[in-house]
Amino acid sequence: MFLKTKISRMIGTAVLATSVLLGAQAQAADFNLRAVANSNENDEDYDGLVVFKDFVESHSNGRINVDLYIGTQLCGNGVECLEALEYGSVDVYISTSGGASAMYPYVQVLDLPYLLRDDRIAETVFEGDFTRELRKQILEDSGDTVRLMTIGNTGGWRNFANTKRTVKSPDDLEGLKIRTVVSDLPQELVRSLGASPTPIPWPELFTSFQTGVVEGSKNGITDIMGMKFTEAGLKHVTLDGHAYMSALWYMSNESFMDMPEDLRKVVVDGFSALQQATFASPKRKSIQAYQDFAKAGGELYVPTPAEKAEFKKSAEPVYDWFKGNIKDGEKWFNLLAKSAADAEKQVDNAYANDLN
Repeated sequence: MFLKTKISRMIGTAVLATSVLLGAQAQAADFNLRAVANSNENDEDYDGLVVFKDFVESHSNGRINVDLYIGTQLCGNGVECLEALEYGSVDVYISTSGGASAMYPYVQVLDLPYLLRDDRIAETVFEGDFTRELRKQILEDSGDTVRLMTIGNTGGWRNFANTKRTVKSPDDLEGLKIRTVVSDLPQELVRSLGASPTPIPWPELFTSFQTGVVEGSKNGITDIMGMKFTEAGLKHVTLDGHAYMSALWYMSNESFMDMPEDLRKVVVDGFSALQQATFASPKRKSIQAYQDFAKAGGELYVPTPAEKAEFKKSAEPVYDWFKGNIKDGEKWFNLLAKSAADAEKQVDNAYANDLN
């Protein structure tokens, strides 16, 4: 008992000393940033934040301290966390386009299907002026309180998956009950392809596959295997890549502008490093996920270019819906489409030089 008590006291003393040291380091910093991701430590968002924290703290020589809050410690969802950015109780936050659409509906442009051809195109677009234009709009609509810093990735690409059959064309989706979030745009997409959108909360999806409440979903492979959906009967995945799973990274504009220019540059570079980390993380994690899917009896189908063009043509009503129902929808559609076309030209020019 004495030994146990003594060890406990030693551990307690060590923890206290560590806390004091960390507190002293935080106090020594000129700026302390509270960074939030409503996910977990297995997520690409966490990978990005770890890179951001290390980069910013080291390249600022300790003048900036970054505290990570993973989960719902400071705020519980997109609206709450974006409001926390506006009020100044959070300094850095990441959301999906769906998580921000209630406040900034036009960010749903990122969910429009088949506009971004592949990773190279998406990454080229999000490293360029499209993100800067989106930043200007969010700053304006938030009263200069919320600053979009960069757009990364969280989960790879959304693909159609189901429990019933191989899907090679929109006709194969006909009549399938496809799980969606409670949002108009993904439901419009499912309808345009002939399937039946069925909003189901994420925690209920496994059981919904088992019971047949839904027969399919729109998910990335890491989410499918992370949730063990194969055990609930999800066996068919079509790699149509209809939506890049964008991650919007914001910062309190007041926190950013309070810094001197040299530290603002460090922060901008830190978000660039974060972006690259989130671009890479899903690619690495998907390798094992695809292997596990195959071992579980899953079947992958890769559409031919002609088949993918058929999917895109069937999804065109979603573009019309976006233009007609979202304020300035046509502007944002055209901007993303042009940015994608410019990126394709850039990448195709690179192919012309690199393949010969």
